[in-house]
Amino acid sequence: MSIIQSIRDKAAWAVFIIIALSLLGFLLMDAFVGKSGRGLFSGGNTVGSINGEKLDYVKYQTRIQQTEDQYKASGYPMNEMIRQNVQDQVWNQLIEENVLTAQYEKLGLAVTPKELDDILFGANPPADLRQQFTDKDGNYDANSARAAIRSLAKQNPQMAENFSSQYLPALMENRLREKYVSLLSETYYIPKWMAEKMIADQNELAAINYVSVPYTTVSDSAAEVKVSDGDIQDYINKHKEEFKQEANRSISYVSFSAAPTAGDSLAVKESLESLKPDFIATTDPGGFLVRNASEQKFADMYVLKSRLQVPNAESIRELPDGGVFGPYLDGGNYVMAKMIGKRNMPDSVKCRHILISTQTNPDSTAKARIDSIAAAIKGGADFNALALKYSDDPGSKEKGGEYTFGSLQATTLAPEFSKAIFYGATGDKKVVKTDFGYHYIEVLSQKNFEPAYQVAYMSRPISASLATDQAASGAANQFAGESRNAKAFDEAVTKNHLAKLLATDIKPNDINVAGVGASRQLVRWINEAKIGEVSEPFPIDDKYIVAMVSEINKEGTVSAAKARPQLELLLRNQKKAGVISKKIGAAATLDAVAAATQTTVMTADSVRFISPFVAGIGQEPKVVGAAFDKDNQAKPSKAIVGNAGVFVVKTNNVSAVADGGVNVDEQRKAIMMQSRQMSGYRSVEALRKSANVKDERAKIL
Repeated sequence: MSIIQSIRDKAAWAVFIIIALSLLGFLLMDAFVGKSGRGLFSGGNTVGSINGEKLDYVKYQTRIQQTEDQYKASGYPMNEMIRQNVQDQVWNQLIEENVLTAQYEKLGLAVTPKELDDILFGANPPADLRQQFTDKDGNYDANSARAAIRSLAKQNPQMAENFSSQYLPALMENRLREKYVSLLSETYYIPKWMAEKMIADQNELAAINYVSVPYTTVSDSAAEVKVSDGDIQDYINKHKEEFKQEANRSISYVSFSAAPTAGDSLAVKESLESLKPDFIATTDPGGFLVRNASEQKFADMYVLKSRLQVPNAESIRELPDGGVFGPYLDGGNYVMAKMIGKRNMPDSVKCRHILISTQTNPDSTAKARIDSIAAAIKGGADFNALALKYSDDPGSKEKGGEYTFGSLQATTLAPEFSKAIFYGATGDKKVVKTDFGYHYIEVLSQKNFEPAYQVAYMSRPISASLATDQAASGAANQFAGESRNAKAFDEAVTKNHLAKLLATDIKPNDINVAGVGASRQLVRWINEAKIGEVSEPFPIDDKYIVAMVSEINKEGTVSAAKARPQLELLLRNQKKAGVISKKIGAAATLDAVAAATQTTVMTADSVRFISPFVAGIGQEPKVVGAAFDKDNQAKPSKAIVGNAGVFVVKTNNVSAVADGGVNVDEQRKAIMMQSRQMSGYRSVEALRKSANVKDERAKIL
């Protein structure tokens, strides 16, 4: 995107104004990383608390809105799925900020005004500053950044307020985190002897004989391998950390489709057919699309042949001026395409310009100045010198006002500017007015010409008719009326030959329900309902949902019933291992083990210490460990309970392969670097787990 466009869309200059304003006061540091009075955790209705600090609802929502705005500015559609991700993202960020702030205070970490000045104007400035203020040699021009800040300090108070509460605190938070992670990472050290031992272990190779008795040799129906709820509960009690759960609920539900029918689709197509004569006759395609509620607005631009990637593109390109093709299907819409015009257009344009801004100058002053510049250039004045002295576009003035644009950027430019450079000819020189001010433009070169087309698209979505929606709504309401409790719900499902569906693990703050769609209203109802309670119909996307709460799980450890699908196979195999181990008994040789279990002795001669995989067996790390156990060279191992069965191993020999000239010091440094890179993530995760977090968002959101 060009600087011309980004001045408006991203308000980049305003960022720099705020930095200057913030530097003067430097009060935001206290507001952002101060002690218990920190702004993000104060007063009002709360949505929870983190380590005893209450989280204000308004502040939480403000952060959500800021994050959503960033997503939108990056081109992401703000649907319910992304909105839920944003809410969770902001919540997790606040937890991290809270636990890290406590660590910063304990360690005495801070960012001084002098240090912040270095962040902004030193050798490694933020990427947006560097991009905006890079000179023609590719170097960051800190003086130009300071000058631009001073000259624009009064331009946009609202943006000043926004960035003073976002941009600068984010820079300081990043620097504090860098310091914290740096302190942690320096505590990691790998001695040379450890690196040497690791390299030696990685190159060890074992040859073994073994007996493998698969779990499949014991029938699942055998009484001694049945897994009871008590077995599962015992396992959960011994591994509580692995089976923690958030509060969650499950529902059974029935869905009634309100999707468009074939009749609805035909009606939309016929409605476009009826408009076709007027669409052909109109001389104002943009107005026609607005008057007839087109889903796609008129784009006053030409599209290169190679870029015209729409259904039926070949037929559309062959239309005469004024010709209409369609209606045809394009995704979920019916569309008619009208050819407005054709021309040859370049794929790439190099130009230069001088901008006199109407945002910092009165219109009459800007017009008079650009006319004077045009006259001076016509009289032989140096374009580069005039651009450097007068242009209000800091992104190009140091480069003589030059830009190179591809055709994909044509739509990101101010329309008047885009038409001047893409529709004109090489050598054109003209004054053009845009929303930013007056530009003196010269087209330096144009490359890769090809046919381009301007097309108007009259588009209407295929949507359900009122009759279709009412039929679905009526069926859903009738079902809900018959199903006032769990028993009646099941009876109505059977009577009406409906499909009873299940959605599980619905958490209090969820927006999206798997298999159902996004509906915060439905989740609120689920949070408040009792087991067996049946809802009224909820309209979600193109259907109506009637739900019944089938399960309520409190925060804590999962129940045996819920854990059974995860644990039953594991515990059954453990019991099978006991049965197999009894068969092996006290057998002293591999041949005796094979005879007792009706198997054969097998060989594996390339077992690597570095790999848990054994050829002919699979992923069996315990077998690999036994292969390098010196005790197993003199006699067979004890029964080894593995992933796929029970194993007995005898090691024939252990050797080493060449290490390929591995440099021990480089290996040691690489291991240390990897550990240090993970230190920040691991420490934050540990702090998060130890934090006392009370999430009460579901009561308000």
